[in-house]
Parts: sequence; structure tokens; C-alpha cells
Amino acid sequence: MPSTATPARDHATHATPDVAVIGGGPAGLMAAEVLAAHGASVAVYDAMPSVGRKFLMAGKGGMNLTHAEPEPAFLGRYGARTGQLAPMLADFGAQALRDWVHGLGIETFVGSSGRVFPTDMKAAPMLRAWLHRLRESGVQFHMRHRWLGWDDGDGAPHALRFATPHGDTVVRARAVVLALGGASWARLGSDGAWVPHLAERGVEIAPLRPANCGFDVAWSEDFVARFAGAPVKPVAIALNDRDGHAHYRQGEFVISRDGIEGSLVYALSAPIRDRIEADGEATIHLDLLPSHSAEQVSAQVEHPRGSRSLSSHLQSRLGITGVKAGLLRECLSREAMLDPGTLAVSLKALPLRVLRPRPIDEVISSAGGVRFEAMDASLMLRALPGVFCAGEMLDWEAPTGGYLLTACFASGRTAALGAAAYLRTQA
Repeated sequence: MPSTATPARDHATHATPDVAVIGGGPAGLMAAEVLAAHGASVAVYDAMPSVGRKFLMAGKGGMNLTHAEPEPAFLGRYGARTGQLAPMLADFGAQALRDWVHGLGIETFVGSSGRVFPTDMKAAPMLRAWLHRLRESGVQFHMRHRWLGWDDGDGAPHALRFATPHGDTVVRARAVVLALGGASWARLGSDGAWVPHLAERGVEIAPLRPANCGFDVAWSEDFVARFAGAPVKPVAIALNDRDGHAHYRQGEFVISRDGIEGSLVYALSAPIRDRIEADGEATIHLDLLPSHSAEQVSAQVEHPRGSRSLSSHLQSRLGITGVKAGLLRECLSREAMLDPGTLAVSLKALPLRVLRPRPIDEVISSAGGVRFEAMDASLMLRALPGVFCAGEMLDWEAPTGGYLLTACFASGRTAALGAAAYLRTQA
């Protein structure tokens, strides 16, 4: 990680800030910025040597900030939590985020898929500019400070214990914003270690689960040897979710040694995961020929093939070769392959048994977290007045495409505005 991106000093002693922000990802940094703009003294604490580590990692393949699709479709990406997130996104949504990035001196553009990127596609210049602005506004940073919960001897909800390289320390603040992330990529700081600290204070928390994840499949050794790493495209995945709603989405995915991964799989990971949790496993159906109708496929399969092999016939009539041909052989019996009716149906709906999500620490994001019912509209915990939560530690999920980052920024702003209002009531 670039050493110039973050403050390098550790601090063993602290002046009492108005607000302690715990977590230096996008939600925490946005909260710090908004609070500083409202005149609060703000200190940011993070367990890592530098802030924004997962943010920088997410930007390695191109910093996808948000998405430019129409608002109704954008909001729909948040599924069951659309109602809770909609007011936050109305206050700070996709366009507001782009405008904010432009204010850092970073220009953006909309890609062909509607995704929004910085013109240089990088996260580090944006983070450096942001941290410079935060320091100029008086925000203090305390690295290598791992939150250990509250100081029981103090009895106050704003007396915070931290483990530091210089020993444990207690910080007292007038208000607290927790932006501690979920449970994916623990080595970058999101390890879910905050869960017991809140649970023991009576905060209701939904279990943390993998999201935007790959899934395990029991491939044969021969299939893995030949096709691990191979992209499958164009292809579509169909499945019915736990409520009986049909999902069908086209795109591409990748065969891994353990199963399947990639953008199409991530887009449908929530309903696939939920079916596995309900039934112990899930069967998805692969449309290997999404540009062909079922009638067209049937006609080509049943076309006389003469002396040609079945493989040659499928390749010449339908372009089925390589990994798609391998998937057919992997998922169908010899008898099914030789039956034209079954083969035609399978080319449009090849059943693939999916066993489990990949471990939560290696997935893009996590679902679950602090339930919205445990907070008021300003994201203040009902059980802990003056303590606010933001970002991925809240109980929501969204697909990749900029939706995750946008809601993290928006919830950080909402929590900060709530904390600023709370401070005014305590003056």
C-alpha cells in the first residue's frame, strides 16, 4: 500500500475528541469529514497501520465508485433493505458522490456498463487527496488502535478501550461512530471482531454471512485439470429463490478449482446462498446458449449429424466447444447426452449442483450485521445513546457495481449528521 496515503505516526495519548470514529474505511472517513464540517473535533481510530486498505484493494482492478443507472433500478439493488437505505441515498446518492469526488480534484467517467470510475481508474490518488483535506480540517488519525470494547470501570458508553503498540488505553468522547466493516478480508481490517462487543451490550445483530461470493462445486479431477481458470461466456444462470421468485441473469463466470466465481455468480450470490442455507445445497441452471431460443436449440440438436461425432455436431451447429462442452459432459450422464430431447433442454437449462459459499474471509463483502431495528433513523443505537453505526457493519447487502461503496459513503454521512445533532442536544 502506498506509504504516502495515510498518517504514519502512532499516538499513545489522546485529547478528548467530541467524536471518536472507529474504522478508517469510506464510511468512517465520510463520517469524520461531515462531523468536522459541523465544527466537531474528530479522531479516527483504526487497527491497521494505515486507513482505507480495503478501499485501495477494491481499486486495484479499477476503482468502481458508483453506478449511473436510473434511481429506481439503483435503489432496487439493495433488496430487502431498500426502504432503510433509500433516505440515505436520497441525501447522498450516485450523483452526489460523483460531485463530491470532483471536489477532491478527481474527474470521473461512466463506462459502457453504467459503472462510474475515476478517469485514472485508481483509488490511491483519491484517498491521498481526501486524507489531505481531512487533516486540513483538523481530523486526527490514530493508527494501530484496535478497539476492545468499552471500559467497564468507567461505566460510560463513550469510554472506549483500545489495544495499541504502547499498551491499552482508554479514550473518552462525547459521541462515537462505529464504522468497523463486515467480516471479509480480515487481513485488511474487516474481521467482524466487533460483534461480541455490541452483542454483550444488547445490540441485535444478524449473523455475518458471505456476499458477492463464489461457490463450491464437486468437480471431477479431470474437469478441474482441463478447465480451472476458464471463463464461461456468454452464459446465463437461472434459479428460483426461497420465495419462489425466478432469477435469470446473463453474463460470464469463471471455473475455479473449487467451483464457480466471477461477476455473474456474484450478482446472484444472495439468492444462491439463501437457497443453500434453506436446503443444504442449491441447483442452478446454466443457459449455455442465451442468444438462442429453446426451439432453435432443439432444431439444431435434432438436425441429422450423419457420421459426425456428437461433439463435432454440437460445435458446427451451435458453437458448443471447450469449457461449455466440458460442462455438458460433467453434468450429464452418457445416456442424457445421447438423447436429443434431454440434450436440447440441458443446453438451455443445465443443472449444476452448488454446495456452499466460499469462506467469508475471502469474499468481496459480507451480509448481516447490526440490524436497522436496533437503531433509529439517524443510525444511533437504541441501546447505546450517542453511539452510531455506519457502513458494511450494518445489516444490508448489494451486488458489486458501485452499490456497496455508495451506501457506505451515504450511511457514513447519515451517522455523522446524527452524531452532530446528538452533540447539540448535549451542549
